[in-house]
Amino acid sequence: MGNWRLFFLAAIVLAAAPLGLPLFAMTLLTEALILGLLAMSLDLMVGYTRMISFGHAAAYGLGAYTCGFLALHTAMPLPFSLLAAALLAGVVAIGVGWVCTMATGISFSMLTLAFAQLLYALAFKWTSVTGASDGLAGIPRRAGPFGMTVLETRNGYYYLVLASMLGGFALCRSLVNSPFGAVLRGIRENEAKTLSLGYNTRLYKISVVTISFALGGLAGALYAPFAGFANTDLLFWLFSGQVLIMVIVGGQGTLVGPILGAAFFMLVEHVLSAYTDAWALFFGLIFIGFVMFALEGIWRILTSRLPARSRA
Repeated sequence: MGNWRLFFLAAIVLAAAPLGLPLFAMTLLTEALILGLLAMSLDLMVGYTRMISFGHAAAYGLGAYTCGFLALHTAMPLPFSLLAAALLAGVVAIGVGWVCTMATGISFSMLTLAFAQLLYALAFKWTSVTGASDGLAGIPRRAGPFGMTVLETRNGYYYLVLASMLGGFALCRSLVNSPFGAVLRGIRENEAKTLSLGYNTRLYKISVVTISFALGGLAGALYAPFAGFANTDLLFWLFSGQVLIMVIVGGQGTLVGPILGAAFFMLVEHVLSAYTDAWALFFGLIFIGFVMFALEGIWRILTSRLPARSRA
């Protein structure tokens, strides 16, 4: 019950953000929420099922390209374009999951990386659809159904992103607290024992890959109209690594932690890049510090210290 109270409190604070934050801060917050949704989707695989994916950028890039293509070449309302992008990413993930779950451990991770790089190469060569290295530029923010032009405004789009992220969180929280989530945790702790209890663990793993990719595709679909472009960088393996860092720094297996990790990554990137072009080097040192001294992540550090502060 306390988690849901915190959820509603955070929703109220975020909903009130446009009333007090300047435009630049609102831009950063919107992007942080999009990346938070992406990191949270990966946490279903990494934190709850211990399926380390090095190719989650594939879902993000596929969602971005799908939504961007629909926005540029059709008059489809924005919410329907977002839904179509998420569904396509989920359908593609069924095949990806079916192949990748033939392996486990590092072999699974390498297969996810291979699929992401395959999609990257396809986007780089399919010039008529993806624009190759130039990508898709000038992606508009289409109005919603029934002429809902509010989605074309900055604040209107922010609330769409916020609703998508909160809805995704509510869905993920319900999943991990359900019998389905219990099986995922069983796979994480001891897959052989879970299999011996009669559960088809591979089917569960394919399912979680599908859900994770669908939410990741939704995040990418939200990014394309927000940024106004989609390019091959969104599919590159380096971006997959950055999302994995967000999950680890925020706290894997918590859902909230990866959202905080995404915000932390963005904040550190913008602060350090203002002082040096070698910001990635310093962020790498910060990440090493988390791995060595705070592997539990930001969220667990905060929650473990709250009772002590309350007593004080």
